[in-house]
Amino acid sequence: MPYFVYKISPPRVLEYIATLDRYQEAREIVRSQRAEEPRDSGVEYRMIFARQQGEAEKLLSIPRDERVIGED
Repeated sequence: MPYFVYKISPPRVLEYIATLDRYQEAREIVRSQRAEEPRDSGVEYRMIFARQQGEAEKLLSIPRDERVIGED
């Protein structure tokens, strides 16, 4: 299954960037895009592992819960 890379702009607008077969390549694209983006822009760059582009977009369109570290 490939890795899909997306730019996510507020309010949850997905913009397809690339499809890659290797995790390392996808990670490098996401890291370089994040480094170029100003921190206060509200834009996220994400990669997701999915069978096809439609599945990737469906998974990314669902808001993630905030992670709470240290509380059980």
